[in-house]
Amino acid sequence: MADNTEQLRKQIEDQGNVVRQLKASKADKIQVDEGVALLLELKDKLRVATGDSSSAKKDSKGGLTLKTPKGTKDYTAKEMSVRSEIFRTIVDVFERHGAVTIDTPVFELKEILTGKYGEDSKLIYDLKDQGGEECSLRYDLTVPFARHVAMNGIQSIKRYQIAKVYRRDQPAMTKGRMREFYQCDYDIAGSYDPMIPDAECVRVAVEVLSKLDVGAFVIKLNHRKILDAIFEVSGVPEDKVRTISSAVDKLDKLPWAEVRKEMTEEKGLDGAVADRIGTYVKLSGGEELLERLQALPELMASTKAQQGVADMALFFTYARIYNILDRVSFDMSLARGLDYYTGIIYEAVLVEENQQPSNPQPTATPAASKGPKGDELDESQVRVGSIAAGGRYDELVGMFLASRRGGKGGKKTDVPCVGISFGVERIYSIVMNRMRAREIKANRTAVYVISVKDGLLEERMRIATELWDNGIAAEFAYKVKPRLQSQYNTCDVDVVPWAVLIGKDEVEQGVVLIKNMAEKVAGQERGVTVKRSEMVAELKKRLE
Repeated sequence: MADNTEQLRKQIEDQGNVVRQLKASKADKIQVDEGVALLLELKDKLRVATGDSSSAKKDSKGGLTLKTPKGTKDYTAKEMSVRSEIFRTIVDVFERHGAVTIDTPVFELKEILTGKYGEDSKLIYDLKDQGGEECSLRYDLTVPFARHVAMNGIQSIKRYQIAKVYRRDQPAMTKGRMREFYQCDYDIAGSYDPMIPDAECVRVAVEVLSKLDVGAFVIKLNHRKILDAIFEVSGVPEDKVRTISSAVDKLDKLPWAEVRKEMTEEKGLDGAVADRIGTYVKLSGGEELLERLQALPELMASTKAQQGVADMALFFTYARIYNILDRVSFDMSLARGLDYYTGIIYEAVLVEENQQPSNPQPTATPAASKGPKGDELDESQVRVGSIAAGGRYDELVGMFLASRRGGKGGKKTDVPCVGISFGVERIYSIVMNRMRAREIKANRTAVYVISVKDGLLEERMRIATELWDNGIAAEFAYKVKPRLQSQYNTCDVDVVPWAVLIGKDEVEQGVVLIKNMAEKVAGQERGVTVKRSEMVAELKKRLE
C-alpha cells in the first residue's frame, strides 16, 4: 500500500509539471483541460488509497469540487458556434442526398443492445432497474435505427440522425475520444440492386469531409465476406472469427508482430493459422487489388470471397462515376469489430500530408500507396485518427423481426441497410485546433446600434426594432448612456461586422452612419452616411 501511495504521489507531481508546462507554453485549451482532468483523477486515487475519500469530493475549504465527469466536457459559446456550423454542413450534405431525419430515445431496453457490438459490448453503460425494465444508454445510433425500422414496419428509408451516444471507454480528450459524444449517422434501408446505395454512402462521406476541410484523408474499404473467407481458408475456428477479426482491426495502430501475439497468446489461435492470415491482411491498394485476390485460387474457392470480390468490383465502377476513386483505399486489414456488418465496410482516416511513401504509385492515395518493396505501406506511420466509419448490415433489422416473431425468420421480412457514421468530436478537435478564439463568432449579430455622446436609448431601440422587423440580427447596449469605447469593445469581442452610429445631429437630420467594424480595427474609421429611410436597404446590400 505504501509503495502504491508513493507511486501515486510521484505521478501527481509529474502530471502537475506537465500541466504547468502546457499552460506556460499556451497549449491548446483541450490539451490543458485533459491534463488537468488526469491530474484530478490521480488526486482522487490518492485520496482513496489513503482512506481520505467520499462520494462527494470536497475542495480544501470543504466545498464541492466543480468538474465535469471524466470523458465529458462543457462547451463555451464560441465552441458551440463552431460545432453548430459543423452540424449545419453535415446536415446540408445529408439533405442534398434526399435524407430525412428521425429521433430515438437516449436509452434502449438492454436486450436491444446486447450482443450487437462484439468485444465492445463491455463498453455499454447499463442503467439501474427503473419500473421493471433493464435499460442501457445507447452505444451508437445504428442499432436503435434498426429497432425503429423493425418496430414500425418500414421497408425503405434514407435517414439521418444527429444525437449523443455513450461508451464506458477510457477517454482521450485531445483525440476526440470521449464517454459522451455526438454521432452523425446517414443510413439507407431497403432492398436495392447491389452496391448502388453503398457507393453513395462513401460519396456522402467524401463530400462531408471535403466541405469540413479536415485535411488529407483516405477512406479505407474492405468486405466482411472477403474477410470471413480469409479466416475460413486460414483455418480460424468458427467460435474465434469475431475475436480474431477484432485483433486484425488493430493493424492500423499496431505492427503485425503485436497483432499476431494477441491472436496467439491472448486469444489462443494456432501460430500457423495466424501466419496464413498475415499473408492476406497485409495487402492493400486500389482497384488493382481485385486482380491480385482473383489470382489466389485457395481464396477464390470460397463462395464468400467470390461474392465479396464481385461486390467490390461493382463498387469501384460506381466510385469512378462518383469521382471518389482518389479518396479510397482497398485495405484487407480493415475489419470493424461490430458484429452486425455483413458486406462492405469502410473507415475514413486522416493522414499526414508530409509523410509520403518513398515510391508512391501515380494513382494511389497516401494510405493506399506501396512501400519500398511494392507490397504495402505501414499505415501506422501516416494514420492520425478515424473520423468516420460504417458499412452494410443486412441482417440486423431481420434479427429484430425474427425475435419479435419468436425466432421464425424469413428473407421477405429482412430490410437490408447500409450507412456511415461521422465522429463529430474528432472532427471538431481538428477544426478548433486550426482556429484562433478571437476569430470565432459565437452569435449571429450582424449590426450593433451605437450612440455617440448622448445615450439616445429610445432611438437605439427604434432602430434595433426596425432591423429585427426586416430580418437583420441586431443588438444595442443595455444602458441609458453607454460609453462609446465600451460599445466598440462589444463589437470587437463579439465579432460584429457592422455598426449603425447615431448622435444628436444624426437624429435631427434623419440620417445614420454605417461603419464597417473590421475597417475600424484596421484604422480606417470613415463610414458612410445614409438617410434613415435607406438604412435597411443599405445594410442588406452590405450584408450580402
